[in-house]
Amino acid sequence: MTISYGFHATMTAQPGKGDELVGFLLTSPSLANEDCVVFLIGRSAGNPDVVHVTEGWTTEEAHHGFFATDAARTLMAQLQPLIAGEPEYVDEVPIGGKAAI
Repeated sequence: MTISYGFHATMTAQPGKGDELVGFLLTSPSLANEDCVVFLIGRSAGNPDVVHVTEGWTTEEAHHGFFATDAARTLMAQLQPLIAGEPEYVDEVPIGGKAAI
């Protein structure tokens, strides 16, 4: 499957809420979406409240279409109270590699 759109986001949880943020993200409806080919959650080794998300989608249109759904809008509304400030997004298209959990 080809990935033509993606990003890497870094967000900081409210103090002490890093575990809750990670748990919440790992239940994201993106995981069940067939157009979401890469969905990885990581953490800073030095600050457990800093969480990284890497996503890869088949197309930009698929990504935007997903985030226009009620499920995605609900997800974003529930995410906001867990994070401090605004997430930082970096344009990144996953090319290949390996993920292990």
